[in-house]
Amino acid sequence: MARRAPEDDPAQDAPEVHPPHHAAAGVPAVLHSLRMAGAQMGPRRTLSTLLKVNQQNGFDCPGCAWPDPDHPHTAEFCENGAKAVAEEATERRIGREFFATHPVADLAERSGYWLGQQGRLTEPMLLDQETDRYVPVSWERAFDIVAEELAALGSPDEAAFYTSGRTGNEAAFLYQLFARQLGTNNLPDCSNMCHESSGSALVETLGVGKGSVSLKDLHQADLIIVAGQNPGTNHPRMLSALERAKRAGARIVSVNPLPEAGLERFKNPQTPRGLVGGGTRLTDLFLQIRLGGDLALFRALNLLLLEAEEKELGAVLDRDFIDRHCHGFDDWAADARTATSWDAVLAATGLPEQQIRELAELVLGSRKVIVCWAMGLTQHKHSVPTIREVVNFLLLRGNVGRPGAGVCPVRGHSNVQGDRTMGIFERPAETFLDALGREFRFAPPRHHGYDTVDTIRAMRDGRVKVFFAMGGNFVAASPDTLATEAAMRRCRLTVHVSTKLNRSHAVTGARALILPTLGRTDLDRTSKGKQFVTVEDSMGMVHASRGGLRPPSPQLLSEVAIVCRLARRVLGPENPVPWEDFAESYDLIRDRIARVVPGFEDFNTRVRAPGGFALPHAPRDSRSFPTATGKANFTVNPHTAPEVPPGRLLLQTLRSHDQYNTTVYGLDDRYRGIKDGRRVVLVNPDDARELGLADGAYTDLVGEWSDGVPRRAPHFRVVHYPTARGCAAAYYPETNVLVPLDSTADTSNTPTSKSVVIRFEPDSGTA
Repeated sequence: MARRAPEDDPAQDAPEVHPPHHAAAGVPAVLHSLRMAGAQMGPRRTLSTLLKVNQQNGFDCPGCAWPDPDHPHTAEFCENGAKAVAEEATERRIGREFFATHPVADLAERSGYWLGQQGRLTEPMLLDQETDRYVPVSWERAFDIVAEELAALGSPDEAAFYTSGRTGNEAAFLYQLFARQLGTNNLPDCSNMCHESSGSALVETLGVGKGSVSLKDLHQADLIIVAGQNPGTNHPRMLSALERAKRAGARIVSVNPLPEAGLERFKNPQTPRGLVGGGTRLTDLFLQIRLGGDLALFRALNLLLLEAEEKELGAVLDRDFIDRHCHGFDDWAADARTATSWDAVLAATGLPEQQIRELAELVLGSRKVIVCWAMGLTQHKHSVPTIREVVNFLLLRGNVGRPGAGVCPVRGHSNVQGDRTMGIFERPAETFLDALGREFRFAPPRHHGYDTVDTIRAMRDGRVKVFFAMGGNFVAASPDTLATEAAMRRCRLTVHVSTKLNRSHAVTGARALILPTLGRTDLDRTSKGKQFVTVEDSMGMVHASRGGLRPPSPQLLSEVAIVCRLARRVLGPENPVPWEDFAESYDLIRDRIARVVPGFEDFNTRVRAPGGFALPHAPRDSRSFPTATGKANFTVNPHTAPEVPPGRLLLQTLRSHDQYNTTVYGLDDRYRGIKDGRRVVLVNPDDARELGLADGAYTDLVGEWSDGVPRRAPHFRVVHYPTARGCAAAYYPETNVLVPLDSTADTSNTPTSKSVVIRFEPDSGTA
């Protein structure tokens, strides 16, 4: 039997701290998966549901976007995938009685963990101006409320339509169509807070804002550099791909401020060696870099490659590739030779020069190189230059557009990349708008809309009055928590399409709606029969996802149905888009996508093939580069690194192992040795001693930024931990309060959540 939801918020005031682990997965991961899944689903439902995860006739995991292998295992899921499925497929339910018992003020005092543990939402709920708690509302009245508020706006740009990465392609396509038919490009999404820096850099340099590699490329690589990423927690199935590469002879280098168990050693639970043996050592070289030092590292590597070429002309750089396919090499090389200071490199990275030279030797001995990265590279002020320098590194030796080589930005949520492909973007390409307008015979708005940070600013300033979220937990995911919450409360209406309760339902506008929807695991049936949705993974593969569980309530609507019914109510009966037909047959939506989005030709046929299909990627497929120059662009990226005053540390926000994005499954971070608590700050022991921070002491974290606004995260337990000198780490969303809204990456406007200057003050005793 599944366990009941907790009635009380668990105390987190005395977390246990043990030494960090040095290997990931194995038997403990299997047992932990089954224990957490059983608590939510019960044993029978656990078995039947987990065996359908990432299977041909099953559903795509609602967790990360890691691609599926050509021949999936019977159990093609990881520990955190099992937790994600259990959260959604739980047998716990939230009905109107729950909301009658818990006013919004009570919900606002609860932890995100407690809110998420209560179960699936079962009917639409309304919070009106005159009430202190949510009450049931019919779907018809809910759509009327949204329509009335939108009609009362002075401009369509006073509304913002946010998207979480969980939304399938079909719903995302219709959602952006609805917003643009309404008249706005205000389509912020979760990409704005994570891999926007990757897209910005890759579009400029390669012409495509996505990764260029496949799983097969990873398996064939000679050298894989994993920078600013913790796959053992955030993308655990990636460890299987790294293990296969390692067994084929690849060398793996990890570049990270924290040692992470998953990159040290992997005990693959699908193999006897992983279950009862020692597993596979993955990392050959660990560079424990300081936060924000990656640009300096890759500049140094590139200088070393130039110097090696000068010593042995024609033996190091791929001059044929550079001459035929690249632009800007001479300007870049001149800067690299004259403006790279080893003193600056060593100060920024915190690495011994010999380690950097050792990495360069590995590069020189490898023909096929892949660089993988995640938030550790994308959430700094200088993230876009950093990723551009990574591209420079790969271009030098022709490591783009050939097997076993390329760029690999590892995406987070399972369809975050697909949503962007479907047009969820505040700055859409003119060619996309042209195609959309032709297909649906209207004139889409051409002016740029608001991204996530600009949406918060606009709500704060009264320029956005209606906020509509398709999934996600916007309040908890966004930076500068107090500023975000204050902005949200200025709205006239906030709407959340959700499967579970979260913090965003407790921080509302004058009125608020919760619209419950089907999840990935749920059967989606219309008058035309069973429907399926499609998703795009981190490597550009598009495949089907078919839920099979009975929905938690007959009152739930699919995301597609919600968009279609809302669009008809808002846009009126005269609107020519066949919203009703789309709601009944997703094949009809895919036919329209095929005529609008390049690469989706014959969508309905191709997506029904086993494994789906790969989207075109010009740099990978033909070494052609749709950039402004028509070639791959070398770029000059001047040295920069975070500046930290004396007595301060540089904080990165990160996930625990019992967490996916803002969804907290439990209070442990097993691999880092933390149990029963999340308010911990990891500090290098030498830094801690210099700052007078005893292990086990409690302290307040206070952010420092140029605006002088006090930002405080109170009551954190100090944990002496082997992080890089000068750096600290703590979990989000608890530390998002420290990330200034206006501290963002150049070009991408992504919050700088991996380089927050903090000081430590005496514990205020509150959390």
